[in-house]
Amino acid sequence: MRGVPESHTGWTFLTNHARVLAAIAEDRTTRIRDIAARCRLTERAVGKIIADLEQEGYLTHTRHGRSNEYRIEEGTALRHPADSGPTVADLLALLAQGHDGHSRAPTEAQDAHAHRGTAPARSPRPPTNT
Repeated sequence: MRGVPESHTGWTFLTNHARVLAAIAEDRTTRIRDIAARCRLTERAVGKIIADLEQEGYLTHTRHGRSNEYRIEEGTALRHPADSGPTVADLLALLAQGHDGHSRAPTEAQDAHAHRGTAPARSPRPPTNT
């Protein structure tokens, strides 16, 4: 069937909800069809995920004609109790940093860490051969 993404077996580090939120963070006016293609999900699955994110207060949208403009509530805490502390903005900053292989301009989340005297988590350096 055309438009249905190839399946994936096994586990992944990111949930589909995180992938959809990151796609929206990159383009607040993106279409569900484009999110689905980027995340390798069906449009129906993306619509359900967006509804979940809106219901839990992570996301809102405003209708502009036939298009939507999304607003991410960046100060919202992550959902799992083991993840208490970091916010959605922290997660999105980390994902944006690794998306194109190098750091981008500081985000609100990174600025917030600077003001608190803490830094976002960084990847450990690989061992050097000596």
